[in-house]
Amino acid sequence: MPSSRPLTPEAPAARVPRFRAPLLMGVVNATPDSFYAPSRAAAPEAAVERALRLIDEGADLLDLGGESTRPGSAPVGVEEELARVIPVIRALAPRIKVPISVDTYRARVAAEALDAGARIVNDVTALRGDPEMARVAARAERVVLMHMLGTSPRTMQDDPRYGDVVAEVKAFLARRVEAFADAGGDPARVWADPGIGFGKTLAHNLALIRAAGELSSAAPVLLGVSRKSFLGLLTPDAGPEERLPGSLAVAAWAGFSGVAVLRVHDVAETRRALAALSAVAGEGA
Repeated sequence: MPSSRPLTPEAPAARVPRFRAPLLMGVVNATPDSFYAPSRAAAPEAAVERALRLIDEGADLLDLGGESTRPGSAPVGVEEELARVIPVIRALAPRIKVPISVDTYRARVAAEALDAGARIVNDVTALRGDPEMARVAARAERVVLMHMLGTSPRTMQDDPRYGDVVAEVKAFLARRVEAFADAGGDPARVWADPGIGFGKTLAHNLALIRAAGELSSAAPVLLGVSRKSFLGLLTPDAGPEERLPGSLAVAAWAGFSGVAVLRVHDVAETRRALAALSAVAGEGA
């Protein structure tokens, strides 16, 4: 359908804000049921292969998970989670320089992952899912603390409500950074994740993305939007396979918002998009 937008001159553009390309954290799901099928690796060998491919594509970090946290997902046993992630970390750590993050809310999994060579703990419960996690996470070079409504992916999308989602998420992240510090952790090692899609409506997600720069008052922001379902509500699609354009659009926004880290499935495409934006913005020129 032809556009109905008027072909009239527009006012001169305002000064473009400073662009800074975030670090790219490539997703490796050692799971059979994560929402985006190409990110799944049912066997350790396949997970290692995907990890090495993401590094070749330019990943600055890897995020390895052994339990799906998609909305409605059920937990797996700790032994199963360990069996999925520890062999992968042991195989990768001696071969690569890229830091490995373990995506877990269980202290035992985090501890064994750090012993095997992981350097980052990414906890979707922000240390609330296991009373021992704060102590274990304090050993890591970095810890990611994420906002989730409630404590379970199974129920987080059951009618999420907020008075002021930005203010509430910002306050939550500040409290969790403080709790980490009270447990002996170094707050300077924290990345704060607003938890896009974790107990939020479309409007909540968009408000948090717009306010990403404001959220960094708690800690540098890690943003994970890659191929998530809210993007399909913006440009109706048939599933996560069609959400790369939306993912790249938000990645571009993140570069102008001071986001420190982007958690992505598509490292090569995201890096190319950010490189083009950096050139247009004149960074490094």
